Amino acid sequence: MDTQTTYNYKVVRQFAVMTVVWGIVGMLVGVIIAAQLVWPQLNFDTPWFTYSRLRPLHTNAVIFAFGGSALFATSYYVVQRTCQTRLFGGKLAGFTFWGWTLVILLAAITLPLGMTSGKEYAELEWPIDILIAVVWISYAIVFFGTIVKRKTPHIYVANWFYGAFIITIAILHIINSAAIPVSLFKSYSIYSGTIDAMVQWWYGHNAVGFFLTAGFLGIMYYFIPKQAGRPVFSYRLSVVHFWSLISIYMWAGPHHLHYTALPDWAQSVGVAFSLLLLAPSWGGMINGIMTLSGAWHKLRTDPILKFLIVSLSFYGMSTFEGPMMSIKTVNALSHYTDWTIGHVHSGALGWVAMVSIGAIYALIPQLFGRKEMYSIKLIDTHFWVATIGVVLYIVSMWIAGVMQGLMWRAVNADGTLTYSFVESLERMYPYYAVRLLGGLLFFSGMLFMAYNVWKTIKGSEPVDAKIPQTA
Repeated sequence: MDTQTTYNYKVVRQFAVMTVVWGIVGMLVGVIIAAQLVWPQLNFDTPWFTYSRLRPLHTNAVIFAFGGSALFATSYYVVQRTCQTRLFGGKLAGFTFWGWTLVILLAAITLPLGMTSGKEYAELEWPIDILIAVVWISYAIVFFGTIVKRKTPHIYVANWFYGAFIITIAILHIINSAAIPVSLFKSYSIYSGTIDAMVQWWYGHNAVGFFLTAGFLGIMYYFIPKQAGRPVFSYRLSVVHFWSLISIYMWAGPHHLHYTALPDWAQSVGVAFSLLLLAPSWGGMINGIMTLSGAWHKLRTDPILKFLIVSLSFYGMSTFEGPMMSIKTVNALSHYTDWTIGHVHSGALGWVAMVSIGAIYALIPQLFGRKEMYSIKLIDTHFWVATIGVVLYIVSMWIAGVMQGLMWRAVNADGTLTYSFVESLERMYPYYAVRLLGGLLFFSGMLFMAYNVWKTIKGSEPVDAKIPQTA
């Protein structure tokens, strides 16, 4: 097929299929460590199978392998379709796929072996960090190069969100990962003490804000209007949503460091900007949901749309909960408890995973020349299993977390602690079992998806759509 007249769907297909694969891998590890919290003996007294080593493997696999592949796949698809031009850079796009895959495989080897920098969401050691930077800069060249050679006069808003996410993650990663190597597998941060903590959470919260929010809002702004067959509810609101979100999010990181050595003024800045985030977040959620105006009936028959719209409901919920938890008095109860785990997973499973799943279900038939997925009924089953799983997970963690917070700070009349730490831990067991059940349900949904994708792809011919010819 003539590459001058067709889109580059090969790299989109590669990332789309690997999104499903890494989703299964990452969530399987999550289920294993959830089971270890119920039955600690499941680590088999093996160092590389302990919770402390599998947990960073789980977060990296779900965020960067599953979520990252979904972002690569959708951004490469959306930027081509909205700019009506083939991806820039020729084989550079293919390099980003193989480079990203190598990063994931190296993470899967080094993290269980205990090779870690100890930084949340940035545990990988310096040689892998350099590879990530090279792959990410290549990604930026492909994406922005495609925008530069676009055949359309305007840049669609989804590309604004993708672009902001790509630029910001490059800056965050390079600055936070700055380190002094002492061996091939060990390095130490160039920052010290409180400064290191602040740089880490400037990175950590903006990994949430840009990798797990802005990038996936790019998915929302393309796939919901496309699937609903309706224009975005308010294009003006989408522009306001973009500029306010990226202006405010960068300053919210200090709310992870309440009651620490970080100066009080810096903690207060984090609270103020976290509270301000509620407005653009809910503005974006409303914009996405109201795009269904005149097409609400489609929710009855289109499970892909169910995934996309319900993901926005979880986005709204978690972006209300986050600002609330940043308030110091609430944070005093919630921080270091399982409430935070529930909050993270309402965003990671309810928002990120569900919008990704919906987008991949919409993409696969387009990429493999099919009218629709092999089984619409199986997508519907996946939706209900996943939704029930998320609800069980986050409700159990909310209850467990509030109980933990109250037990930890309960004191007797003489000032001694009412409960020991072990007593609080014993009360968690029923909720950890429910969390495990919720995780198993969500994981089983991914297996349904893998089967559905396999049956859709099997026997089909990969298709590269033709680029519309402009006069």
